[in-house]
Amino acid sequence: MPAITAVTFDLWQTLLLDSPEVGRVRTQARLEGAQEALRKAGEIHSREVIETAYQDCARRCQEIREGLTDISFPEQVALFVDGIRPGLAARLPAAVLQEITVAYSDAFFEHPPRPHPAAVTTLRQVKGMGFRLGLISNTGMTPGVAFRRFMAQHGLLDYFDALTFSDEVKVAKPAPEIFLRTLRALNAVPAQAIHIGDHPITDVMGARGCGLKTVWIEGFYERTAFADPEAQPDVSVADLGDTAAAVEQLAGDAGSLCG
Repeated sequence: MPAITAVTFDLWQTLLLDSPEVGRVRTQARLEGAQEALRKAGEIHSREVIETAYQDCARRCQEIREGLTDISFPEQVALFVDGIRPGLAARLPAAVLQEITVAYSDAFFEHPPRPHPAAVTTLRQVKGMGFRLGLISNTGMTPGVAFRRFMAQHGLLDYFDALTFSDEVKVAKPAPEIFLRTLRALNAVPAQAIHIGDHPITDVMGARGCGLKTVWIEGFYERTAFADPEAQPDVSVADLGDTAAAVEQLAGDAGSLCG
């Protein structure tokens, strides 16, 4: 069995922890920013119309990801703006559209998730075992460029040898290609890799379907979400802080630690 050489991490609810309450406040900041930018451009729209456009955009983006693809962040913002009024994105001055884009993205920094208390320690421990590290994240309503900036601010970015965000590659977990693309950047094949994440389908089933070992972080989804008995994780842990030991166990089972 090939030795493990690479470990990949999910981001949301793995290295970063969010809550519905913070998410709702973040949404309101996006709506307020868009409404103000439009008002200054002479485009007067009610909060109800703007909120409906945002929710429709979120649903459409989710449908796209369920089809294992994604759209770029500028495309997402245009989809939102066109939901306010058809064709509005193309008619707006570039500076106004950019103002909306910044407000949409920077709401993440105004109302951010919190880094998991064990995130830096875990990355340091796993990196210290000699593995190359990758990040694989579906980006939702926040672009990869914002995640990179936030990770840098919190001392997470430099541990990674490769980062893959769905809005940048237009492929979404659990598609095999997003895992394989990341592994290629890490000079590894699936049998040499372990993936860590919280989601039974996008993380565990997606990674296992490609041939990676998996560590599932419990607590965010019920075990009944694993509808396929063949899609069970290799190791389950209660917290991110337990994952370094799980990686060491799986790497030992596979052959040897790097180093």
